[in-house]
Amino acid sequence: MIEIVPYREGWPAEFAALGAALRGALGERAVAIHHIGSTSVPGLAAKDVIDIQVTVADLGDSIDSALASIGYVPKEGVIGDHCPPGMELPTRDLEKRLFGRLERRVHLHVREAGRFNQRYPLFCRDYLRTHPLAASAYAEIKRQLARYFPEDVEAYYDVKDPVFDVLMAGAEEWAFRVEWQPPATDA
Repeated sequence: MIEIVPYREGWPAEFAALGAALRGALGERAVAIHHIGSTSVPGLAAKDVIDIQVTVADLGDSIDSALASIGYVPKEGVIGDHCPPGMELPTRDLEKRLFGRLERRVHLHVREAGRFNQRYPLFCRDYLRTHPLAASAYAEIKRQLARYFPEDVEAYYDVKDPVFDVLMAGAEEWAFRVEWQPPATDA
């Protein structure tokens, strides 16, 4: 069931604990560990799911056993992100691995350094952090979608993803204008 909840002040602390455990398990194999997604944007309503991005030098490097040691399991069948409409990207720029946890709902996205999909969630997060009106509009879209499609995950994302891509078209321009650079690791 899809449920959008008001922002929770405890989400950053939850990420900090999860990020520290990931850093301990992965060490230098994790080029960077970032809190991404709606729970990383202060004040933004979200699903109560902590999204984390682990950036690796090579997506082919095996980190499964290290992640399993701290409770992460691979989500089979998820091998990439969607391509925003109107863009033509090499498949390699959208490849990822996705892991989850049993104890606490977490989406752990493992992406390769320098790829489009590794950069995208970071500038999206930073854009929403600096543009509260865009963040509020995005929250309202999610609330309404959850109201209309509370049990239809496919319909929820079929609408949410393109709406988010519209927001992020503005974010791309913002990132270029401010000469945005990927931030240092969060953990």
